[in-house]
Amino acid sequence: MHWPRLLSQRRFPDQQLPPTSAAPGRGAFVQDYDRVVFSSAFRRLQRKTQVMPLPETDFVHTRLTHSLETAVVGRSLGRLAARHLLENDAELAQLLPNLDQDCGDIVAAACLAHDIGNPPFGHSGEDAISSYFLSATAAPYLAQLTPAEIADLQHFEGNAAGFRILTHTYAAHSTGTAGLGLTYATLGAFTKYPRPSLVADAARRNGASEKKYGHFQTENSRFQHVAAELGLLPKDAAAGFYHRHPLAFLVEAADDLCYRIIDFEDGLKLGLIAPETGLPLLKKMLNDPADRIGSVQWHDWREELGYIRARLIGKLVAETATLFARHAPAILRGEYDQPLIKELSCWVDLQEVQRLSINQLYRSRPVLEIEAAGFEVLGGLLDAFLCAVFDASQGHRSRKLLLLLPEQFRAEGHQAGVSAYEKILLLTDFVAGMTDQNALSLYKTIKGIELPKGF
Repeated sequence: MHWPRLLSQRRFPDQQLPPTSAAPGRGAFVQDYDRVVFSSAFRRLQRKTQVMPLPETDFVHTRLTHSLETAVVGRSLGRLAARHLLENDAELAQLLPNLDQDCGDIVAAACLAHDIGNPPFGHSGEDAISSYFLSATAAPYLAQLTPAEIADLQHFEGNAAGFRILTHTYAAHSTGTAGLGLTYATLGAFTKYPRPSLVADAARRNGASEKKYGHFQTENSRFQHVAAELGLLPKDAAAGFYHRHPLAFLVEAADDLCYRIIDFEDGLKLGLIAPETGLPLLKKMLNDPADRIGSVQWHDWREELGYIRARLIGKLVAETATLFARHAPAILRGEYDQPLIKELSCWVDLQEVQRLSINQLYRSRPVLEIEAAGFEVLGGLLDAFLCAVFDASQGHRSRKLLLLLPEQFRAEGHQAGVSAYEKILLLTDFVAGMTDQNALSLYKTIKGIELPKGF
């Protein structure tokens, strides 16, 4: 793979047209960032769970604040890593003098969008949708689908839903085909898992890019366009299975650092992880000289926590950028496919942070109770609306439920000959795109548990 091609400023889906000229000081990748910020899908992240579902406190992270912080970390990672590349390669520095700025902007935009397809109710949202389609209740709706289409639904993936949001325009909205119209470079960096849901075992190599999948069957051809424009190396071209865009490693690292350390910080502030356990662990990872640690007298451990977290992330960003530069030649040859954070000097301590977060935060009673409710809510919504869509008699209840669907999610009017798979995926778009509160409110309404406010 080659950097000039990997940094394509052409906008999806136009491969033949030259890149559009950008205003001075506001390049194509900065525009990508802005387009994500102003999208309705990004705005909905403010009411989607990161860890603590339906939080009552104002300092707990939502998907929105997590995405913003990941984008900040990603920008620093991209710029520092590319600066190392430029310092070590005079030829590259002459060819791409703005590589550091471009890489920072691309990684920031991709990080900003990295959770844009995640469903309500935190990490369990994907499991809730998958579980519904694995149930006997859903089996009749899947009867006409191909194995690959079934795999999309039974292993629902927020990353694939995100790629669909970024590249898909609903027929009810317009005749456009660009989604958010992002550059190919940003779409490539966004795609941490450049493979479909169903891949032959012979093609798999068990790398980091193969842990999940990155697009649904409906977006196969779109991802092929992205891979061709960027010159991604194929693992199995016939199966649509590729090596990652190099900058996807930095997007992954930014997300890993933020969710591990900042989720841990939330657990401490919520009182679910004891400060006498958490603070020493973070200090150990920071490995500060004794004189630096003792230079400030802290009167509030929460303020000390914020200080340690900020400096720790800065340290790990610098170390990760160096690792990326070291592995960049192998990444470009498709010979490296591991998470960068596994090579950090404090990897063992990061694993302990993750263990504590799982046992004391992710498995805390409030999280488990509301996530369990999320299974009922998301499964209940999918079942009710799928029953209405596939109701051949179109009874009164089915007609009323379909009228509750926004027009873009109805397989009618603007779309002729829509397959069963596409009908199901439209409903999945609807449910996955909802906020926690919106999903819960609609579920209560259609089940007759609670009438809408004002009645």
